[in-house]
Amino acid sequence: MSRYVSRYALVAAALIVLVPASPCFAVDAKQKMATCKFGADDQKLQGAARNAFLKKCMANRNDPRGPARPGAMAAPKQ
Repeated sequence: MSRYVSRYALVAAALIVLVPASPCFAVDAKQKMATCKFGADDQKLQGAARNAFLKKCMANRNDPRGPARPGAMAAPKQ
């Protein structure tokens, strides 16, 4: 039984070390453009509205919720 426990411990330790090292949430520009185009197609946007949507979607912004509203509760600083 202790042989199985040590195997599980080894696998768990390997996952703890290897998982943060992989860029699993990294998205390159090509993937982001495909997602933005899908969103524009889904909304059936054309012309200037489509270009504005794609420009806003491709902006280098990590927060999907957008900027905070004035008067909104701020996150506590650590």
